Amino acid sequence: MTVTTERVVLLDDDGRPVGSELKSAVHSERTPLHLAFSCHVLNSAGQVLVTRRSLHKQTWPGVWTNSFCGHPQPDEPSEEALVRRAQDELGITLRDVRLELPQFRYRAVDASGIVENEICPVYVAVSDDEPQVNPYEAMEARWVDSAALGEALRTVPWAFSPWFVEQGAEMPLYAAPAARATRDGV
Repeated sequence: MTVTTERVVLLDDDGRPVGSELKSAVHSERTPLHLAFSCHVLNSAGQVLVTRRSLHKQTWPGVWTNSFCGHPQPDEPSEEALVRRAQDELGITLRDVRLELPQFRYRAVDASGIVENEICPVYVAVSDDEPQVNPYEAMEARWVDSAALGEALRTVPWAFSPWFVEQGAEMPLYAAPAARATRDGV
């Protein structure tokens, strides 16, 4: 599917679908609320995959972010969209997909003035494939330690996409070691 034909699902303030629009026409200084998703991919060693957004991206080009994001097409289940985008962006196959933050919602404005305005359920999945990045989506990908990444999200948030920083603050995967110990009863 090409960017020119990709559509996004438009939502009302309560998160109900109210139509669709071409992705290329939606993202602007007045981006309407729409449906998206984010995915954080782990490998069997417990490392998390981070990607650096392509310089071709309209918003936050060159910024580090979670494994991948996308938009389900009208009438496409989010889980199918995840599988599609994992292949399109990174050439990887997912397993053990679970919904981590079902109600995640954010609005952020890029330095260019373009707005992201999304209800964006967040998933965690597993893959041991080595990513083959699509250069129009990402310029690089790395497997990193989740605790070290969580520390980076807290100490240098400007180096990451705003949705990744917000998601990381809500996900146990990126919790500070002391918070993990407390949560795990240690």
